[in-house]
Amino acid sequence: MNEQKLPLVLEDSWLDPVNQEVNERYERYLSRLNQIREGWGSLKAFAQADSLFGFNYDAVRKGWWYREWAPAASALFLFGDFNQWRRYDNPLINNGKGIWEVFLDDKSYKQSFRHESLLKVIVQSAAGEMERIPVYVKRVVQNENTKDFSGQLWCPAKPYSFKSPLPNPLKDEPLLIYEAHVGMAQEKAGVGTYNEFRINILPRIVEAGYNAIQLMAVAEHPYYGSFGYHVSNFFAPSSRFGTPEELKQLIDEAHRLGLLVIMDIVHSHTVKNTREGLNLFDGTDFQYTHAGGRGDHPQWDSKLFNYGKDEVLQFLLTNVRYWLEDYRFDGYRFDGVTSMLYLHHGNGVQFDSPYKYFSEGVDNDAVTYLQLANTLIHEINPQAISIAEDVSGMPGLCHPVTDGGIGFDYRLGMGLPDFWIKLLKEKSDEDWNGHELYHTMTNRLFTTKTIAYAESHDQALVGDKTIAFRLMDKEMYDFMAKDRPSLIIDRGIALHKMIRLFTIVLGGEGWLNFMGNEFGHPEWIDFPRAGNNWSYHYARRQWSLTEKKFLKYHWLSDFDRAMIQLVRNKKIMLAAPPYLLQVDDSTKTIVFERGNFIFVFNWHPDQSIPGYQIKVKEAGDYQVVLTTDDRRFGGFGRVDTAIDYPAQALDDDTMVMKFYNVNRTATVFQKKE
Repeated sequence: MNEQKLPLVLEDSWLDPVNQEVNERYERYLSRLNQIREGWGSLKAFAQADSLFGFNYDAVRKGWWYREWAPAASALFLFGDFNQWRRYDNPLINNGKGIWEVFLDDKSYKQSFRHESLLKVIVQSAAGEMERIPVYVKRVVQNENTKDFSGQLWCPAKPYSFKSPLPNPLKDEPLLIYEAHVGMAQEKAGVGTYNEFRINILPRIVEAGYNAIQLMAVAEHPYYGSFGYHVSNFFAPSSRFGTPEELKQLIDEAHRLGLLVIMDIVHSHTVKNTREGLNLFDGTDFQYTHAGGRGDHPQWDSKLFNYGKDEVLQFLLTNVRYWLEDYRFDGYRFDGVTSMLYLHHGNGVQFDSPYKYFSEGVDNDAVTYLQLANTLIHEINPQAISIAEDVSGMPGLCHPVTDGGIGFDYRLGMGLPDFWIKLLKEKSDEDWNGHELYHTMTNRLFTTKTIAYAESHDQALVGDKTIAFRLMDKEMYDFMAKDRPSLIIDRGIALHKMIRLFTIVLGGEGWLNFMGNEFGHPEWIDFPRAGNNWSYHYARRQWSLTEKKFLKYHWLSDFDRAMIQLVRNKKIMLAAPPYLLQVDDSTKTIVFERGNFIFVFNWHPDQSIPGYQIKVKEAGDYQVVLTTDDRRFGGFGRVDTAIDYPAQALDDDTMVMKFYNVNRTATVFQKKE
């Protein structure tokens, strides 16, 4: 008797040996989903734990409930400024199911327990007595003097009312993401705010042509320098940038401007801190995370969730629903998906067998969680976007769950920036291989939507280098003025434009750029720390560099704007897969067609060839629609954009076109109607 084959396996015969494992993965998902529906009525109802836990007002009884899940604790006490920080005046009662609760009635506490009240909870357990932050609290603030964190009751008399509808779904244009960090988005040496980002940065992003922003470091994190990836309080937007209402206003304004807002969500791990985070909350190391070594992530110095536990699953799915509904985010970029999918976190593993994706070292509970999360996301908002940061190439990552997949909409093309960095580090320009360049950009399943990028925030951090800094390095400090010539800067500007254009038109169906990289921001990111005297000098973006027309930076941002406009208006990334026309390694020239445009990339350091002949698909007159050698982009104006380039058939009916093939230049041609 033949086993059932889901569409994922039917489409890819390489998965035939693991057909049973694919079926079992889907059955585990169905079993978990049915269990949730039987117990709660629906997946969305299950994902409403914040209406029970944390702080919720009871309009019937007139007062506030505070509830906490802490099954191994022996006693809990709520304290704060509402009771003059008396530690044991307000004990919680265990309902017998590991849930502790206390009711603060308006008659006794209306004047003291109010909007912006500061609070903590004492948890007594086998681990001793610890002051903790309530797990589901929706605002956490830090004392500027003591640096101590406290929860805060957030219930403004006039909650923010959204004014703008959600943007229209992106049906006819590619997803173009501007990755941003609110705190370091300003030019000042200090922490930027939600309001400053809304007023100063959103207009820049719109002007640059992007249609989505991806916000990092949204959920509260005790250490600023973690870039937001060591989350402590999953329901609290970081107060260092402003209030929850100000974040909502930022998102509302982004929607008014037509921008989607994607949240960089971190469900792959949680901070080890006990005063601020989840670790050892009820005194055990197995409440929210795995016990023992399995609960530790040594590379990240953090704790790992137990996705198989009902209460953890409910906590995380509630968090998914919360940001979509309460803040109206348009989707998520899930951080660290590779680490979630595998018990070995993808470290040192060669994914050369289907068994390594479906049985060997796979965390089945994590897979089921991600399937449920994607189901929930699209139940709440069918147009929402989910993006997976996965480097393993898990088959079915972006297939529908019903097809045997995990349900993401996009995967990040993580191999692309790795390739560029390796190439720039290890090979001279003369050794670049055209076949390798083209193959690396296109080596993917075109049925799986990919977010292409040449670099992200990862390459901007201290210890690494952006493409611009790797190309131009210290020369950027002295030779970015237009009256100071430099061959190093000329090369850097030329290759920076070519690398980005090559990646965006070949590498995916969407694009991601980290703020400032579009104009070659000259410095790395270094958050305030002891080693730099707690300076904010490198934790900012120097936008003014593009506004000073005597500097060369605006050439790069001007090109980026033209590039984005081309791929967005002409839908090049949504066109059929590219068609390779020729690779000429003697001249380092690559020619391909995509979306009825002819792309010519001459990577050669010094060879410019008059009358160079390239293959095209159709006869006719062609015109230049974009060239990196345009003077307005810092080029040398060697490509004549004012003339037509005729293409005609040779004796063997091959269509060819001749033009001046300029070195270190990319040129885009379009056939005239």
